[in-house]
Amino acid sequence: MTSIPPLSAATPGILRRPAAPAPGIVHLGLGNFHRAHQAVYTDAAVAAHGGDWGIIGVASRSTTIPDAMHAQDMLYTVVETSPAGATYSVPRVHTDAFTAAANPDRVVKAIGGSGTRIVSLTVTENGYNYTPATGALNHKDPAIQHDLVHPESPRTPVGQIVRGLQHRSRTHGETVTILSCDNLADNGHHTQRLVREFASLLPPAEASEALAYIDSRTSFPSSMVDRIVPATTDHYRRLVASQRGYTDRIPVPAEPFSMWIVEDNFIAGRPTWEAGGAVFSNEVGAYEQLKVRLLNGTHSLIAYLGALSGAPTIPESVAHPSIEMAARSVLRNEYLPSVAVPRDVDVDAYEEELFTRWRNTALGHRTSQVGSDGSVKLRQRIPLPALQMLDEGAMPHLLALTTAAYLACIAPMPGFDPGPQAHAMEDPARGMLAGLAAGSRSGRDLACKVIGDHHLLGEELAGREGFILRTGEFIDIIHSSGPLAAIADAGPPVSLTPAPTLQIMRSTP
Repeated sequence: MTSIPPLSAATPGILRRPAAPAPGIVHLGLGNFHRAHQAVYTDAAVAAHGGDWGIIGVASRSTTIPDAMHAQDMLYTVVETSPAGATYSVPRVHTDAFTAAANPDRVVKAIGGSGTRIVSLTVTENGYNYTPATGALNHKDPAIQHDLVHPESPRTPVGQIVRGLQHRSRTHGETVTILSCDNLADNGHHTQRLVREFASLLPPAEASEALAYIDSRTSFPSSMVDRIVPATTDHYRRLVASQRGYTDRIPVPAEPFSMWIVEDNFIAGRPTWEAGGAVFSNEVGAYEQLKVRLLNGTHSLIAYLGALSGAPTIPESVAHPSIEMAARSVLRNEYLPSVAVPRDVDVDAYEEELFTRWRNTALGHRTSQVGSDGSVKLRQRIPLPALQMLDEGAMPHLLALTTAAYLACIAPMPGFDPGPQAHAMEDPARGMLAGLAAGSRSGRDLACKVIGDHHLLGEELAGREGFILRTGEFIDIIHSSGPLAAIADAGPPVSLTPAPTLQIMRSTP
């Protein structure tokens, strides 16, 4: 591979434009998802209609991607892969890339620049520094505390945005849109609330100035993003080298499927992302519910049960008939009744498309990656559908099993080894949960501590004893007999054939 030339702007046959557009977007979170999603849509928009919509990419701490992008003329390869083969593209929309940790003042100036019209984010649910149980800004977080007293060097995305908006307010006062692309319910308003909460904690005169600018000169549209984008591995580097004839340090693997639903509320203009297939809709909330519950919620169950069964990847997990049946059952019977389905969505077709995507063996999407950060993710996915079922007098067995499987992976009780895939999962609450597990006598004891006392799934579920006890029962079954026994205990399996016609809510315009 060393004899193969590196990717650069001089590589023949890869670029459809001679130069990147002038910058107009600052993106926080320069990971694989952004580079295979928003950047691809922006590349298509600029190719079709032009515009100064180049992207300044800001990584949080790691210099791997920024360094590689600078070495490769800000280029990288998107590898769309499926069992049928792979296709390759090279977006040319990034104009700069750097890390926030090493350049905090540069982040503030980039957000505050008069040419910046959109600040977008893919920083994961955990990057918003909020308290999952309440949805409010975690103002006790040391990083938030730092950002409140060190305006020149903010560390958190919320702090970076507010300090950047203050810079704009004090210099040119131009309008700007803040666009969250993370899996948070009503992510636009959620981000706006956190930004306002941070600003309100500043000294009174400073807070008043910042809030006045935020309320009059910014917009916070909601969006729903959907594409499976695994981590980069040497396999994809070798694939690019052999198929494209150049070396790429940071190729991005992605499934062929991609969706972006966006609320059209851009106070300072936007790219024509429709050219790449984005849909502008007043039903973003309904699409968010569909994705966060049916896709993400079911995905979590597949990941935790798969990890506990020894499956390294999602396709290997969902290939197990018991896990597929559990996944179909939780999707149809426990998540779907709580979703206001968008008008144009065929639920049966959507379900089959999800399972086709999860079976994509070419991606190698790891259960450890999907299962990470569950303490934040599950708070977005489980409480509302679980509470709806409980209020109707029904027990959400598989939502309780999802919670139990998560705890078995992240906080196993003494004597139980959940396996290497579970050990590889990352979670900000792992230390706290592991301490609770170490002192628990049973699954019931652990569930009472985690859900009841520590409000892992919010305040309302903390008071639902039946759900807590059922979760504890599943923990004990997993520990004593394994995940497949827990699936069997959850109830009769559903058919593996497409779902029958269901009585479901439809969203209204």
